Amino acid sequence: MSILGQPPPAKPVAGLLFRDPGWVERVRRALGEHLGAADLAGKPFPFDCTDYYEGEFGPGLSRAFVGFERLVPQDYLKDFKLLCHALERRWSEDGRRRVNIDPGLLTAERLVVATGKNYSHRVYLGEGVFADLQLVYYQGSFQPLPWTYADYKRPDVVAFWNRARSGYLGALGRARRR
Repeated sequence: MSILGQPPPAKPVAGLLFRDPGWVERVRRALGEHLGAADLAGKPFPFDCTDYYEGEFGPGLSRAFVGFERLVPQDYLKDFKLLCHALERRWSEDGRRRVNIDPGLLTAERLVVATGKNYSHRVYLGEGVFADLQLVYYQGSFQPLPWTYADYKRPDVVAFWNRARSGYLGALGRARRR
């Protein structure tokens, strides 16, 4: 029989889609009010793996990833998505988002993001939010899965998450020593 308990806390992270790079700092500040200072930032890169968002945002989107210092319970993912959804709606103009915020939780074992879209491999968390496993840590590196988003599979992005995992493990160790 398994013994039920709390898993270690996770590192809150977010993937951002935007046309105006000023949104990166604006999101970092807004989420930082809830999650502590942003302590992780990936270099923005062109988001050219799909045109799915062009109807809403127009062409020329960029992707960037950010992370925050305050570790959170792993069951925070739903609330994190609801927070990000509220920010997206607040900042929308004429019903169109100006930034897309994909919240996620990074642990030693995985990167899980939250979405409002159901699919076979996604697990419902409540209030319209699903957990979507994107990367698993296996044999010394994060590995994509068949459904992993194309931009999360990029070698430079996988390397970014591997570095983020190392930082997370250090923060987790410091938190345990307190």
